[in-house]
Amino acid sequence: MNIDTLTKLYIHELKDLYSAENQIIDALPDMIDAAHDEDLKTALRNHREETQNQVNRIERIFQSLDGKPTGHKCKGVAGLVAEGNEVLKDVDDEAILDAAIIGACQRIEHYEIAGYGVARAFARMLGREDDVELLTETIEEEGAADKLLTRIAEHHINLVAARQN
Repeated sequence: MNIDTLTKLYIHELKDLYSAENQIIDALPDMIDAAHDEDLKTALRNHREETQNQVNRIERIFQSLDGKPTGHKCKGVAGLVAEGNEVLKDVDDEAILDAAIIGACQRIEHYEIAGYGVARAFARMLGREDDVELLTETIEEEGAADKLLTRIAEHHINLVAARQN
């Protein structure tokens, strides 16, 4: 697709986010299985469900655009997932593994927050206020997920992992 309008750029951004979310849905079960801390496992399980809702929101936006969200692969999240998987293979200690999982997840969360912020700015400029509301809801969820991971890390996992030094 030749991107020569803000609408086409917006669609490209949404396709990137759709791909990212689906890659995350596919990656989360392995992270859940690898995690040892029950709070972390619960947070990841809950975020997987939330991520499916985020995919549904993007699909709703595409219904109003009369298009399909497929046909694009988010290379950014693919790289972040691959990088996270590499680290997970190199860690033996349970607490350090949980800390590594949180780090990998937070990198992805920050990528998503940035992408959704861009898409929301485009939607606002295009006068797509319904989209702005849906994208804002997702940004808030991603921010809450990031804060929860920080709390889990700082109040427990990182403390236990630090004892390994």
